[in-house]
Amino acid sequence: MAASAGKLFSRRLKSVDRGQSQSAVTERPAVRWFLTAVGLLFLALFIVLPLIVIFTQAFSKGTGAYWDALNDPDALSAIRLTLLVAAIAVPLNMVFGIAASWAIAKFEFRGKIFLITLIDLPFSVSPVISGLVFVLLFGGNSLLGPWLQSYNIQILFAVPGIVLATVFVTFPFVARELIPLMQEQGTGDEEAALSLGASGWKTFLYVTLPNIRWGLLYGVLLCNARAMGEFGAVAVVSGRIRGLTTTMPLHVEMMYSENIVAAFAVASLLAGLALITLVLKTVLEMRFAHDGV
Repeated sequence: MAASAGKLFSRRLKSVDRGQSQSAVTERPAVRWFLTAVGLLFLALFIVLPLIVIFTQAFSKGTGAYWDALNDPDALSAIRLTLLVAAIAVPLNMVFGIAASWAIAKFEFRGKIFLITLIDLPFSVSPVISGLVFVLLFGGNSLLGPWLQSYNIQILFAVPGIVLATVFVTFPFVARELIPLMQEQGTGDEEAALSLGASGWKTFLYVTLPNIRWGLLYGVLLCNARAMGEFGAVAVVSGRIRGLTTTMPLHVEMMYSENIVAAFAVASLLAGLALITLVLKTVLEMRFAHDGV
């Protein structure tokens, strides 16, 4: 009798706990619908509507005008320069991100917190300010300026300056994706590989790198998207020389007051690249969830 009473009490207690947990995490249908509607309205106003406007304006005078705008020599130069800068900056940031995250997550050393702070610095500094820093470093009146001019080395208003500015504003992305991932994984796999006689390089190639592959790809995608869309820092160091040092964002800004169709045509290309990045990002997130990484 006592046993049956205990079972009945236990069942009632579980039902009460289940009801409390459901009430704690489940809102009323009206609240859910309201929050969903607010979220969808926000997305429609600030994301979907601007994209529609970009593509509508780009094709407002037909596909012929659209392709003529993209085939313009200045536009082609801006597209090539943007892809070139991204092709240089992203691999550099990938190497730095892997090295920095490996050092921070796998080892203990003095200055570790300072290194993390330096990695986060571009997030807290305006891109325009970072561009001005390079002007102060490599300008004609700077400490390095006369020396560079004596050897006919052009940093500012040339591709090297654009690459340096882009690398600076984008280098946190890969490291910031890999640091928490490596910290969560710990050092157990690497220690096991080393104890079995693997060298440090083989341990990295066959143990560490496969464990971080999806996080690395995710960080590279974000880094590439920012590299192609950077405006502020590049605008300061490039000099905006049309056909030579104008990237796609700079070309859009310059053409907006001259030929709005041409401006939106190049902007649609940037938006298309952003959408591709978003799709790849979503695929990687699904793969993360599937692999449990």
